[in-house]
Amino acid sequence: MSFALYGIGTLILIVGVIYICQLVHMPTHWTVAIALLLVGAGLMGAVNSTRQRDKS
Repeated sequence: MSFALYGIGTLILIVGVIYICQLVHMPTHWTVAIALLLVGAGLMGAVNSTRQRDKS
Protein backbone atom coordinates (compact mmCIF):
# COMPACT_ATOMS: atom_id res chain seq x y z
CA MET A 1 0.00 0.00 0.00
CA SER A 2 2.84 2.42 0.80
CA PHE A 3 4.35 1.84 -2.65
CA ALA A 4 1.04 2.87 -4.24
CA LEU A 5 0.96 6.05 -2.17
CA TYR A 6 4.47 6.93 -3.31
CA GLY A 7 3.39 6.27 -6.90
CA ILE A 8 0.34 8.51 -6.60
CA GLY A 9 2.38 11.28 -5.01
CA THR A 10 5.01 11.04 -7.72
CA LEU A 11 2.32 11.13 -10.40
CA ILE A 12 0.77 14.27 -8.90
CA LEU A 13 4.21 15.90 -8.73
CA ILE A 14 4.96 15.05 -12.37
CA VAL A 15 1.63 16.39 -13.59
CA GLY A 16 2.23 19.63 -11.70
CA VAL A 17 5.73 20.04 -13.10
CA ILE A 18 4.53 19.36 -16.65
CA TYR A 19 1.78 21.94 -16.21
CA ILE A 20 4.28 24.55 -14.99
CA CYS A 21 6.61 23.74 -17.88
CA GLN A 22 3.77 24.34 -20.32
CA LEU A 23 2.87 27.63 -18.65
CA VAL A 24 6.40 28.99 -19.08
CA HIS A 25 6.60 27.67 -22.68
CA MET A 26 9.51 25.34 -21.99
CA PRO A 27 10.52 23.19 -24.98
CA THR A 28 8.88 19.77 -25.05
CA HIS A 29 12.14 17.82 -25.00
CA TRP A 30 13.11 19.49 -21.71
CA THR A 31 9.69 18.75 -20.24
CA VAL A 32 9.99 15.08 -21.19
CA ALA A 33 13.51 14.89 -19.75
CA ILE A 34 12.38 16.41 -16.44
CA ALA A 35 9.38 14.05 -16.27
CA LEU A 36 11.62 11.02 -16.86
CA LEU A 37 14.01 12.14 -14.12
CA LEU A 38 11.10 12.58 -11.71
CA VAL A 39 9.76 9.12 -12.56
CA GLY A 40 13.16 7.59 -11.84
CA ALA A 41 13.61 9.51 -8.60
CA GLY A 42 10.09 8.62 -7.45
CA LEU A 43 10.61 4.97 -8.23
CA MET A 44 13.94 4.84 -6.40
CA GLY A 45 12.44 6.62 -3.39
CA ALA A 46 9.44 4.31 -3.29
CA VAL A 47 11.51 1.15 -3.52
CA ASN A 48 14.01 2.40 -0.95
CA SER A 49 11.28 3.31 1.54
CA THR A 50 9.04 0.28 1.15
CA ARG A 51 11.43 -2.65 0.73
CA GLN A 52 11.83 -5.14 3.53
CA ARG A 53 15.26 -5.38 5.16
CA ASP A 54 16.98 -8.75 5.38
CA LYS A 55 17.25 -10.01 8.96
CA SER A 56 20.75 -11.44 9.05
